[in-house]
Amino acid sequence: MVATLTGIFGVENLNLAEDVVQEALARALQTWPFYGIPKNPSAWIMRASRNLALDVVRRRKVFRNKQAEIVRLMEREKAGPDEAIFLEEQIADDRLRLIFVCCHPAIPADAQVALALKTLCGFGVTESSRAFLTSKAAIAKRLTRAKQKIRQAQIRFEIPAGEELVQRLDTVLQSLYLLFNEGYKASSGENLVREELCKEAIRLADLLAQHPAGNQPKTHALLALMLLNAARFPTRLDSEGNLLRLEEQDRTQWDQAMIARGTFHLARSAAGDELSEYHLQAGIAACHCAAKDYESTDWQRILLLYDRLIEFDHSPVVALNRAAAVANVRGPKAGLQAVRSIQGLKKLSSYYLLYAVLGEFEMRSGNLRAAAEQFRKSFELAGTKSERAFLLKRLQHCVDGQAT
Repeated sequence: MVATLTGIFGVENLNLAEDVVQEALARALQTWPFYGIPKNPSAWIMRASRNLALDVVRRRKVFRNKQAEIVRLMEREKAGPDEAIFLEEQIADDRLRLIFVCCHPAIPADAQVALALKTLCGFGVTESSRAFLTSKAAIAKRLTRAKQKIRQAQIRFEIPAGEELVQRLDTVLQSLYLLFNEGYKASSGENLVREELCKEAIRLADLLAQHPAGNQPKTHALLALMLLNAARFPTRLDSEGNLLRLEEQDRTQWDQAMIARGTFHLARSAAGDELSEYHLQAGIAACHCAAKDYESTDWQRILLLYDRLIEFDHSPVVALNRAAAVANVRGPKAGLQAVRSIQGLKKLSSYYLLYAVLGEFEMRSGNLRAAAEQFRKSFELAGTKSERAFLLKRLQHCVDGQAT
């Protein structure tokens, strides 16, 4: 809705589009409990958003140069109350246009992804701050600067071409990657997994891969990564919503159709001679999907892929994941050493997974007291109920003297 309204009223009026959609959602919450949910909720909200925007237009002379688009919008009035005002193709195209607007080079690099996540994906400041391992104040500042740049640079509402497309595509892919990650492992709240975010990321990535502008090997690699990881959703949690480790998951319940789709896009990503971090991560996910059980996982290959990935992405989070592969190949003590040698380890000081990984390595080494201390730290920092329940169980194992 924000994307479609922005296309009509101009990128410089992005705040207007966000405001009227938010107001329409608020009105839905106020009226639907009394009058019932309409047959087509999205059409109802879009119609309410449109009417609110038109009220603003009538009051503002600045919109005179948008008269043609506004007339086209009002002609949709003939549609019934439960009919969609805009065609799906138009909405899809507007969403791609808006995500490329958010990733315009005139916008500061550190603000591009944050703006895309907020505008297209509904990320709050807290979610974005955790995704970037930074403060909420820093994210709020980035968003303000980004919107100022949109107005100052008079950015056009379009999908770029040529070299400009190449420059912006990387940021677009990063936005979708972060969106999927937030759904795959939520940063806060009652639920560890937010499947609706992952499905949205997959839908946008698929949309991008089908468009000539985004039909690139790295787009297919990212889509493959998402699909191969999402295939494990049915087994990531037990019946009570508690986290299950990879070795505890029933692989017969993995979504084979989704794995097949992921494998298809991974094959398409092999076109040309380009290698991206998404290729490597998709390769790691494919290794897990190919193993019939945890014991037969090709950890040696996974470690080799992480060794290449660290050349692309020097982030401490990637290095922490690599340490887990090191431990599976060379043992838990080697894993501990790999964690200690991470560059920028201090950046993970408030990251609960750092202490969870250290706790696992210490437990597997037989150092239960040290493991318990690490699990306590991780428990204090964990953001979801499921994670805390899992860590509490691991901590209890240490207290009971069980190295499992």
